[in-house]
Amino acid sequence: MASEQNQSPNELSLISLVRRVALAVERLREDAMAIEDEFDDELRIVAPGFTASARNLAHYLAVRRVDIRVLQRELGRLGLSSLGRMEAHVMASLDNVADVLRLLGKSTFPDRVKVAPTIMFHEGDQVLARHAKAILGPLPRDRKTRIMVTMPSEAAADPSFISNLLAQGMNIMRINCAHDNAEVWGRMVGQLRRAEKTLGRSCKVCCDLAGPKLRTGAVESIEGVVKWRPQRNAFGRTIAPALVRFVKDGSEAANEGNIVPVQGDLLDKAREGDFVELHDARGRARTLEVIAVSADACLCQGVRTAYVIEGTRLHLRRKTKRIGKARVGVLPTMPQAVLLKPGDTLDVVKGDILGRNAVFDDAGNLVEAARIACSLEEAFVSVREGERIFLDDGKIAGTIRKVLPDRFAVEITHAAGGAAKLRGEKGINLPDTDIDMAALGATDIENLAFAARYADMVAMSFVQRPQDIEDLLAALDRLDASHLGIVLKIETKNAFSRLPSLLFAVMRHSSAAVMVARGDLGVELGFERLSEVQEEILWMCEAAHIPVIWATQVLESLAKGGMPSRAEVTDAAMGVRAECVMLNKGPYIMQTLRFLRDVLTRMETHHEKKTAMLRRLSISDLPVNEKENARRLERV
Repeated sequence: MASEQNQSPNELSLISLVRRVALAVERLREDAMAIEDEFDDELRIVAPGFTASARNLAHYLAVRRVDIRVLQRELGRLGLSSLGRMEAHVMASLDNVADVLRLLGKSTFPDRVKVAPTIMFHEGDQVLARHAKAILGPLPRDRKTRIMVTMPSEAAADPSFISNLLAQGMNIMRINCAHDNAEVWGRMVGQLRRAEKTLGRSCKVCCDLAGPKLRTGAVESIEGVVKWRPQRNAFGRTIAPALVRFVKDGSEAANEGNIVPVQGDLLDKAREGDFVELHDARGRARTLEVIAVSADACLCQGVRTAYVIEGTRLHLRRKTKRIGKARVGVLPTMPQAVLLKPGDTLDVVKGDILGRNAVFDDAGNLVEAARIACSLEEAFVSVREGERIFLDDGKIAGTIRKVLPDRFAVEITHAAGGAAKLRGEKGINLPDTDIDMAALGATDIENLAFAARYADMVAMSFVQRPQDIEDLLAALDRLDASHLGIVLKIETKNAFSRLPSLLFAVMRHSSAAVMVARGDLGVELGFERLSEVQEEILWMCEAAHIPVIWATQVLESLAKGGMPSRAEVTDAAMGVRAECVMLNKGPYIMQTLRFLRDVLTRMETHHEKKTAMLRRLSISDLPVNEKENARRLERV
C-alpha cells in the first residue's frame, strides 16, 4: 500500500477497520489460550481420546464469554469468515482469520505467540464423527443421522416387530428401564440379535436408566361405572345404537369396554327379542333389546345413554312378562383426577397418601385444599417459598407459598383450558429448586448389571452435577463395564446451566453422547426459550466433539395417531443437525420410522450445522473471578 498521506479516506477507513478487527481477533486468541490455565484441573483428567476436544471446548467457552456480534459484522464487511462455524475447531479458525487480516493489512503488529491448534481446521468434523461412531455405531448407508427407537413391552414377544424396525432403518434400540423388567428387556435384546443375523445388519442397544422419579402419587378411586351411548349425527338423531354385552360376573372379559358383569339367572333365560330393563345410576329408566345370545353372554342394543354401577338391578322381559333378573356385578374402581384452576390451593404431600379434590362445606366454604402426593421425599427438604412448580408437562403451573416438613402448599397460577385434571403418575418439574439427591439410585445400579451384560450404552436421567457422573463412572468400574458408553440426558434447568462442567466430567470416559430431552427442558426453561436452548446445547457439544441425540416427542402425532402435524415435520427436519434422532413408541411407529428416515435423507442434501450469530452465552461461565470476567468484557 502507499503511505497513509497519499491514501483516500476510504482506504484509510479500510486500514482502520482491518487493524481494529485484527486486534479484536488477537484478544480472542489470547483469552482462548489463557483459559487453559483456568480449566487445568478439568483438562488433566479427561480420557486420552478427548484431550484435544476438551481443550477445544475450553477455547470455545473463552470466545462465548463475550458478545462478538459487532466483530462478526465487521469481519463480514471485509469478506472474511464471521467465526460463525468455529465450534469444532476454535483455535484454527481464529488463527486463519488472524493470518488473513495480517496479509490484508500488511500489518506491522508484533509477532504473536505461536500455538499449535488443538484441532486443525479440517479435523473438527472428523473427530466428532469418530466419537459418534464409537458410541452410536457406524453411519447408515443412506444418511448421516442415526435413528433410535424406544421399545414397547410387546416387542419382547413379537419377533417380527423388531425385525421390521431393523429392516426399516433403526440403528439404536432404546430400552426404557422405567418400565418392564430385566426378563422382558432380555427377550427384547434376544429378538434384536436374531434379527441382526437374519438381515445382516447391526444395531446398538441403549438402556435408559429411570433415575429419581419426580411424579405425582395415586389419586383416590371412585365406584366403578360403565357408560354406554348411541352414535348420533350433528342434529342429535341416533344413527347407530349402543351395544352392550352382559357376561357372567368374574369372567376375563368383565373389565373391557361396554361389557357388564352380572349375577343372577338373566343370562340363562335370555333369548333374542327379549328386553333388559333397568334404572341407571341417575334413576333413569332404560330398556335394551337382546339381539344375540351365547352360552355365557348376551348382546343387547339400546338407543339411550345410560350409566350402571355395581348392584344396579336388571330385569329380563319377554313380551309383557318378567322372566328373569340379575344385578350388576363387581366393576373395577376408577381413579379420580384432581380438578384445578387458577387461584386454587394444592397441597403436595409426602408419603403414600392418596390424592383427592378439595373439600367444601354445605355453604361452599373451603374445608380442606386439594392434595396430591409426590414420589420423591428429597423434594420436601429442598423446596422454598416463592419457587415455581409445573405439573403434567406444564399443563398446570403454580407457585409454592408455604413449606412444612411433610407437605408444601401451591397456589395454582395456570391450568390449561382454564381448569385441568391432574392424575397420578404425572411429571413434576421444580425448575427453581436445587434438589440435593443423587441421579443414580439403588434401582439404577441394579439395572446397570443388566446393561453391562446386554447393552452398548446407558442413558443417565436427571443428571445435574459432575458428581452424578463420577458416581456412574464408579459404578461402571465396579461392574467392569467401562465398555458402556454414557449418554447424558439434559432435561432440567440445572443440567443446562451446568452443561460445560458436565461435558468436562463425562469426557473422563472413553465414549459419550448428550441427549436433549426437550420436553422437560421446555417446561423448566419455558417453551419460548426452547429453540434458543437447543441451539446452545448443539453448539457446546460440537465444540466438545460430543454427539447429540435429538429426543422427546419427535413426530409424536404420527407415532400415536397416524398423522403428523406440520410443526412436527419441521421439527423432525431439524434433527439432521444432531448425530441421532430418537422416536418414542406408538401404534404407528413403523410408518413413523419410514417417514423420519425419508425426511432426514432429503434434508441432508440441504442442511448442515449452520452459521450463527454469537452473542454472549451465559452458560459459558463456570465459577470464575468476577473482576476477570469484567476485564474480558472490556477488552473485546
